[in-house]
Amino acid sequence: MAFPQDIFTEPDSDPDTLNNLGPLRRLAGIWESRGGGGLDINPKAAGPEHKQFSERIELQPIDAQPNGPQLFYGLRYHTRILATDEQATFHDQTGYWLWEPRTGLVLQTLSIPRGQVAIAAGQATADAQQLVLTAKRGDPGYGICSNAFLEYAFRTESYRIQVSFNADGSWSYVLETVLLVRGRSEPFVHRDTNTLVKVAEPTPNPLMLRQQASAAARTL
Repeated sequence: MAFPQDIFTEPDSDPDTLNNLGPLRRLAGIWESRGGGGLDINPKAAGPEHKQFSERIELQPIDAQPNGPQLFYGLRYHTRILATDEQATFHDQTGYWLWEPRTGLVLQTLSIPRGQVAIAAGQATADAQQLVLTAKRGDPGYGICSNAFLEYAFRTESYRIQVSFNADGSWSYVLETVLLVRGRSEPFVHRDTNTLVKVAEPTPNPLMLRQQASAAARTL
């Protein structure tokens, strides 16, 4: 990808993030799975474990974010996953989904409280019905960073997420991470799948809320 010579000048941005999210607009809001519909396949000493789970994910718009001439519109997210047979949180994850309208770049940043972070990237059109993003260990742009124990015992080699937008307004994902598990000769494909339905609409981004409040005050 060719980058501009001027790396400082910022473009004008629209205060209404929800109107500029491209394919990510369909993710905005609060979502839940129904009836423990998610499935996680993870490595255990005795072999692969199949665990059902329920999920709640909140994706809220943020103000436009420039990197000099690069401009992102995005969603901040928090995912909480509960296994159907446990009360403690099974998986917790935070990060951002980002869209660069000029290039069609889609990013997902993720952070999990096991000492692991990643940035996954893909390309899409504004009306895309599917998103595919990937990250690889060692990639200086879109890579994976783990704490020393995970590198030793469960080293993540790659990450891939595929999001599909369904006709009924729900969306589904297939997430695969390839792990090198210590003591095993073959890579293990850790797989998660789920379908989410909307339970609440998103809240406008902070700048848009301020502008709406100012406009309402002027009409009084």
